[in-house]
Amino acid sequence: MQLYVLYGALAAVGLLALFLGIRLFLIKSDLRHMRMELEKTREESYNRNLRVTISDREVEKLAAEINQNLDHQKELKRETERSRRQLEQSISDIAHDLRTPLTVVKGNLQMLESEPLSEQGREYLKVSSKKAETLKRMVDEFFELSVLESDSKPVELRSLDVIEFLSEFIIENETLIRQHALTPEIKFPEKSVTALANRECLTRVFSNLMGNVFKYAKEGFELQVSQEGEHCKIRMGNRVEDSAAIDVEHIFDRTYRADKARSDGSAGLGLYIARLLLTKQKGSISAVLEDGKLYFDIELQVEKPMV
Repeated sequence: MQLYVLYGALAAVGLLALFLGIRLFLIKSDLRHMRMELEKTREESYNRNLRVTISDREVEKLAAEINQNLDHQKELKRETERSRRQLEQSISDIAHDLRTPLTVVKGNLQMLESEPLSEQGREYLKVSSKKAETLKRMVDEFFELSVLESDSKPVELRSLDVIEFLSEFIIENETLIRQHALTPEIKFPEKSVTALANRECLTRVFSNLMGNVFKYAKEGFELQVSQEGEHCKIRMGNRVEDSAAIDVEHIFDRTYRADKARSDGSAGLGLYIARLLLTKQKGSISAVLEDGKLYFDIELQVEKPMV
């Protein structure tokens, strides 16, 4: 009799252990599933609440709490996106509203140049014209940025002979290069390099980079092109006066300036806009300091030959 009781107790313990083991397995399976769902939510903007498959009060409470936090984060993200769009629209509206009176001011200042003025009046006119032009360039940069950031449509990419494009760009800027007493050092491969790009966007990119050269280059600048695998690589650089003052990790940030005290008629958006335009072309740009020189490295996709 006692043996039957012992066997019964052992069977009960075994069944209990089996039940607990199965329950533990199901709980771990639910937790693993919840972890995978959270990973998808973080990495892929997965828009679905967590679900549990077993009836366990604590696991259900945990899932409910996580879902509440996910809903809160989604709402914060939506609110942030709404605020971002409103800010971009406000910047665009302000820049647009400023353009008209600025045009009028510049026109009136130009008309004053033909009027009889005293020497002091001429000096005031010169300063006012310079500041008006400075303000116009800043407004144009903000307006361009607001348009680029609000335009989510992909740009049209076409086959572009990079060597031909850059050669034409240098020729078009030859007068300004001479005015700044700069000597270009150009290294192009003998064989043409064809990339997928948007000519208008790429022109704006190099205009911004050339503007940076005009402001900070000493004596000359370098321009190199090469092809490595499926990428066209363009390097543009120049010697800078104080390389220690340049933060290459943040050089493409909005309103970044190496010399914050310098007033050069720019909002500091040129390099940020250049990166934005290259991203729209499925390209990239990075900066590096080497031996007192600041280089910008651009990568574009090479057009694959027809098979």
